[in-house]
Amino acid sequence: MDKVIVVPQENIGKNFIPAEYLPPDKDEYYLRNKQTHQQASGWRHLKSDEVERLVKNDNTADNWDEIFVTDEFDTNQIKNTRFFGLVRIGRLRSVILQHHDLRLPAGITNSLIISCDIGDDVAIHNVHYLSHYIIGNSCILFNIQEMHTTDHSKFGNGIIKEGEPENVRTWIDLMNETGCRRILPFDGMIAADAYLWAKFVDDSALQENLKCMTQDSFDNRRGFYGTTGEHCVIKNSLILKDVKISSYCYIKGANKLKNLTINSSEKEPTQIGEGVELVNGIIGYGCHIFYGCKAVKFILGNNSNLKYGARLINSFLGDNSTISCCEVLNNLIFPAHEQHHNNSFLIASVVMGQSNIAAGATIGSNHNSRANDNEIQAGRGFWPGLCTSVKHSCRFASFVLLSKSDYPAELDVPLPFSLVNNNVSKDRLEIMPAYWWLYNMFALARNSWKFQNRDKRVHKIQNIEFEPLAPDTVEEIIIARSLLEIWTAKADFRHKGISVETMKEEELSEHGRKLLTSNDEAVGKIEVLGENIENTKRKILILKPYSSYHAYGDMLHYYALKLLLTYMQSNPGATFSDMCKQLRGERQKRWVNLGGQLIREEDAARLRSDIGSGSLKTWAEVHKRYKELWDRYTLDKQKHAFALFCELMQNENPSFSDWKTAIEKSVSIQKFVNDQVYISRKKDYENPFKQKTFRNMDEMESALGKVENNSFIVQVRQETKDFEILAAEIGKRK
Repeated sequence: MDKVIVVPQENIGKNFIPAEYLPPDKDEYYLRNKQTHQQASGWRHLKSDEVERLVKNDNTADNWDEIFVTDEFDTNQIKNTRFFGLVRIGRLRSVILQHHDLRLPAGITNSLIISCDIGDDVAIHNVHYLSHYIIGNSCILFNIQEMHTTDHSKFGNGIIKEGEPENVRTWIDLMNETGCRRILPFDGMIAADAYLWAKFVDDSALQENLKCMTQDSFDNRRGFYGTTGEHCVIKNSLILKDVKISSYCYIKGANKLKNLTINSSEKEPTQIGEGVELVNGIIGYGCHIFYGCKAVKFILGNNSNLKYGARLINSFLGDNSTISCCEVLNNLIFPAHEQHHNNSFLIASVVMGQSNIAAGATIGSNHNSRANDNEIQAGRGFWPGLCTSVKHSCRFASFVLLSKSDYPAELDVPLPFSLVNNNVSKDRLEIMPAYWWLYNMFALARNSWKFQNRDKRVHKIQNIEFEPLAPDTVEEIIIARSLLEIWTAKADFRHKGISVETMKEEELSEHGRKLLTSNDEAVGKIEVLGENIENTKRKILILKPYSSYHAYGDMLHYYALKLLLTYMQSNPGATFSDMCKQLRGERQKRWVNLGGQLIREEDAARLRSDIGSGSLKTWAEVHKRYKELWDRYTLDKQKHAFALFCELMQNENPSFSDWKTAIEKSVSIQKFVNDQVYISRKKDYENPFKQKTFRNMDEMESALGKVENNSFIVQVRQETKDFEILAAEIGKRK
């Protein structure tokens, strides 16, 4: 409607549900009565003397007979307020409500109230338009311009109401700007749901049933009121329209909140601050959104934050994440994502968690085709450096660190835990595999602790694998070692002038393996080049292939033995023979990162099939399946570790002697981890340029603390001692 029209008086506070959508035996309040906080028997009509006192206090009503109160009702607490339609007011006493330093008397003053239910001991002051809301007990509504609900409100969910056309449905265009991976948002959606929907677009049965499940998860009848839970505070805000607000939510200075569900609780309160504009979204528990942020068509996971002017559009931000001062468009971001700095830009991407986007990074901003249908796919631990520019389309293995550069072409980096560098002076791409393990152990080891320590969620619906070494990264390491073998063999033959065109892959792998396991000097003399990593014809130089290959091997061994020792620890009566019987099986090579939860590819396929066939009919059933798979995940991971252990021992039936040898090696690797955590952190203290800002070492250590006393270094030192004790005890069990 583009113009102001004159309508009958009864249109204010009446006929909320259009007549054609009202069941024959129901009035317009039948859904409201189901939603309300108080039983109908708790209200009564106003007494004649109460009406008289209300009128003397400059209050008006289109019909005083439609104003209901309780037996605890103080007329002095209502002043200069206009009432329209059916308004029911809970207990109203002469008490003060305090929130932080704000103290306000309970009551209603200087406001316009249309067809609302108001809970006990509520303070509503200077609310210029409050319509069709159910306000919980002990809430404060102060200085609000407009707060109302429409009869067809969906509160951010991707559904349509009775009589609405399909084109009003709200979709979120994840991972791709064209909308070809769009999903329907809903309250309770987690990153696993979004990925399942957005990734497998070729599964038509899955797509159709996910849409039906979402529509069927919510009541499509018209006439539901907006709600606030108990102990909510909303102050100094302009427009709230079609917003469902849970208990203990704090909203201050918001510009516009429209078509939202805001989850909040006493243990996980959500806060929304100054200058914020949020439209068409779902906000999780324990979220904080402050200082001029804009979000449109979005989902914010539990315990996540938007701050300092961030823009989040057509995107899903997973649990335990923070975005500040930047622009994020058309993305699916798994949990534990950090993007804190101005002028960083992320577009059309799926970023699989535990990631950090540095200042000035423009990921996907350089469009290198005539269409806008390109994408970025980054595994866990993606970390582009300062002012990094990466084009569409790219794919990165887990824990890839990009050095500062303008990368000129598409990339497909299959080497996990690597450092990628664009060497402009030599016009080549350089990659150091296993860089994190070799030179940045402090950060690698700290990641798992850091992400778990920051996980403050009470509602842990999305299960998350925080360990850097897990089935997904381990399988990437195995692939990376195979590639290093082939590339090293080709480099050696190329150095000797021998053609490799007729050689089979197995022959190349065998030759490369022999070089990488026995001859560091020979490998150091040849130039090992990567293949099919960058969409250019320039060199792709693999740095330190020998060290990287062995580092990858140690990572595999460390992963396998840590899990197997944990299995033995959790089964005190188990022997080595028992473990072999329980965990024996073929290695599961394909795993799916489902929003942060790792599951076997065959389980993901079965999940999709069960949804597509209708065996799983609701999102609650899908989430139950996630939980069942998570409960089994520890054993799945241990079986994966045992199969890997057999391969590392080159023995399908490893002996106890093999087991003892492997344990001894794992202890050595744990000591290496402990030493490298200390060494990689100590480098910062030994940096002479860092020392120059301090008068002397005493000042430096007073400001930064001694490296030996670093809490994480101390923690790893203790973990190493515990590991040695555990290994010694387990090593005695035949």
